[in-house]
Amino acid sequence: MKKLLNTLFITQPDVYLSLDGDNIVLLKEQEKLGRLPLHNLESIVTFGYTGASPALMGYCADRNISLVFLTMNGRFLARVIGASKGNVVLRKKQYLVSENEHLSAKIARNFIIGKVFNHKWMIERMTRDHPLRVDVNQFKGVSQHLSTIIMDVRECEDLERLRGLEGQAAVSYNKLIDQMILQQKEDFYFHSRSRRPPLDKVNAMLSLAYTLLANDTASALEGVGLDAYVGFLHRDRPGRASLALDVMEELRGIYADRFVLSLINKKIVSKEDFLHKENGAVIMTDEARKKFLAAWQNKKQEKITHPYLGEKISWGLVPYAQAILLARYLRNDLDEYPPFLWK
Repeated sequence: MKKLLNTLFITQPDVYLSLDGDNIVLLKEQEKLGRLPLHNLESIVTFGYTGASPALMGYCADRNISLVFLTMNGRFLARVIGASKGNVVLRKKQYLVSENEHLSAKIARNFIIGKVFNHKWMIERMTRDHPLRVDVNQFKGVSQHLSTIIMDVRECEDLERLRGLEGQAAVSYNKLIDQMILQQKEDFYFHSRSRRPPLDKVNAMLSLAYTLLANDTASALEGVGLDAYVGFLHRDRPGRASLALDVMEELRGIYADRFVLSLINKKIVSKEDFLHKENGAVIMTDEARKKFLAAWQNKKQEKITHPYLGEKISWGLVPYAQAILLARYLRNDLDEYPPFLWK
């Protein structure tokens, strides 16, 4: 299994990134702010707009170090990748399957099964751990509804119907997120998903968490030789990492949503960590973003037992493990793609 290395987050907007030997150098108005070796980094995420040198971008591309550019609000701008690597036969098989909607549906339904199953067990855990804080009857009703949807998804071989079933499950699950916020309820609430811009504090954090997870998943897929931009559930669209969005569906709830809820419920973030813009957008302060990213790095280091592989791995390696399993399926080493089923 791959070793989990570090991610370097640059949160200042006016820092320029350059290369000196095997080191990344952080410059602000020609003043050197820091110098770090690149050999123990697996990705660099910058929230700045000043940019990076071509030499650094080339170095990162050659060594499979993901270099991601985000806006200050966490919206994805670009990701630097090098020449396509890996087994060309694997990619050709991926493209062949993607062109066939019936074959695509066989994989896509397992992505959705993983997502809905994990949402169901998040709900079950809430009723077990906090029966006096949530509406148990409502939670149990939604859990049963999700079980029914899982059974329907298992039998479905049509992409459009799969998307409809996934949408039904998402609506049911989203109705309960607000109750999963157990602390600071006057300041943090969730009524519906809003993006570009996020219109409340919870959506602001969810958007950033999903962006970081999508980038980690895209890097994992490229690392095993797959094309992150050619998906099965999410169809081709210029500039969209469709396969990364496919694979991360299983992890949205148990990885990103639970992470955001933990920041609120453990009072790691507070209402003072957010700014309200004139257009209704809610954004995180610089200090809040630093706390968020530090907690995200800690989350990635937490150990779990992978439910299919049976190995102890870090949460940060789960996208990589799923990428390996997907590649094995496409190579015909597995009869079916095994989704990440968490309890």
